[in-house]
Order: sequence, then C-alpha cells, then structure tokens
Amino acid sequence: MPIKLENVAIAVRDLEATIAFFTDLGLTVLGRDTVSGEWTDTAVGLDGNHAKIAMLQTPDGTGRLELFEYLHPDAIETEPTLPNEIGMHRVAFSVDDLDEALEVAARHGCYPLRGVGTYEDIYRLTYVRGPSGIIVMLAEELQKG
Repeated sequence: MPIKLENVAIAVRDLEATIAFFTDLGLTVLGRDTVSGEWTDTAVGLDGNHAKIAMLQTPDGTGRLELFEYLHPDAIETEPTLPNEIGMHRVAFSVDDLDEALEVAARHGCYPLRGVGTYEDIYRLTYVRGPSGIIVMLAEELQKG
C-alpha cells in the first residue's frame, strides 16, 4: 500500500499570529476556511467541532502545515511541550540562513530554547518556541553543495 505524508496539523491559540510567523519564515498560504458540521464532528471526533483553518506550504511544494483555531469546543490550554515529551514533538524546517530565520522569529517574540548548536559540521540548528508554544526546529546546512 503506497503512503504519502499529506500534512502536519497543529491546533493554535491565534491563527493570524501563527500564519504571520510561518509566512514570514517563507511558507505560503494555500487556502483558508471555516469548518463545522456533522462531517467534521465525525472525522475529528469532537461534537460541535467548529474551527478556522489555514493550509500553508513550504516554497519547494513538498511540506504542508494545517493550522486550526478552534471556535468550538473551546481550545484546551496546556503547558508548552518540552523536547523530551512523548507525543507531537516539533516541526522542522531547513533554511538557507539560520541567523536571518532567527531574526524573523524574534520579530514574532519567538526565541531559541537555549541557543544554536552545530551538528558534526553538517548543520547549525536550534529549537525555537513559536506561536502557541509550538517547537520549531530551524536548521542551516553548512556543507552546501
């Protein structure tokens, strides 16, 4: 059976702020909608499911994020995920210029959890705490080629 990753979906506190963050990093908005009704209740498993959604895509066209802001039922606030917690961990992006990407993230009030590390002279990378507490890994390949 062939399988293909379609997208990663993330529930967010503020859809507009999260879209602004990811589009400033270089993703584009493919579409937006508000969804509700029996089909969403069934598919998602929440009665009265009603959400604003946006689909974003990476510039190369291979990666997609689907962002949800729940209108009903109310979104449940949780503690921000830690890098070693079981479950949805992070979303990762390669960037041409890590310092520039960190400047973009900082304009949105988003900063590295600790700093920038170098993996075997192959990547400079960091984890940034993004909107709604999303952990976003940004990595710059050092041996471009």
